[in-house]
Amino acid sequence: MRYAVISDIHGNLEALVTVLREIQDRHLNEIICLGDIVGYGANPDEVTEIVRNEARYVVRGNHDDAVFNIASFDMINPYAKAAITYTRGLLSEQNSEWLKSLPLTQKFDDVLLVHSSPSDPQDWNYVFSDEDARFELSSFAERICFIGHTHVPVIFKERIKDDPERRWRELINVGSVGQPRDGDNRASYGIIDTDNFTYENFRVEYNYEGAAAKIIAAGLPPLLGERLKKGR
Repeated sequence: MRYAVISDIHGNLEALVTVLREIQDRHLNEIICLGDIVGYGANPDEVTEIVRNEARYVVRGNHDDAVFNIASFDMINPYAKAAITYTRGLLSEQNSEWLKSLPLTQKFDDVLLVHSSPSDPQDWNYVFSDEDARFELSSFAERICFIGHTHVPVIFKERIKDDPERRWRELINVGSVGQPRDGDNRASYGIIDTDNFTYENFRVEYNYEGAAAKIIAAGLPPLLGERLKKGR
């Protein structure tokens, strides 16, 4: 099976629609979403509706959680708080309840899905460094764990001893569809083939200027639109 893996859409409808169009052109079997469907962007309800209808596996991100969980809301920065407050006013009851129902983790075909970190999904820890990754690689038994949260695509590997069938354990961050932060303003997503366990990351140009203009027109902090242009 070939799955598209998306994460951190953050209410960016322009980026999501463009990525989904490319996914459709590639004739992939299913879509996986690693959370943070809402937050920052101007179209949280539309984006939630699309993911709810199109993705087979979805896990909850910290911004999704902040819509209804005061503890997660208190952890995010003031710009994110403004976006979540905006999001609460736009989400349909059905989409809000769906976000609330999302699990923190899912498993299939020797693959683990989590938004932040496999060791403590509910604590919303970031995995940036090799040291972070070494700890996290020891915390799951599956062959691959997909994460998001940092908005930076990267692959961490650990050789598995005494197991010829599974030579490596991998921790893969697919980057962000709606708010990349690695200096590349193109949307990021990945494709996993679970028949042979190969993975490839892709970048897609989208109308980030249109997405930024909608953020500013909605009265959200201008920084949330400006950063789309820089990929930061």
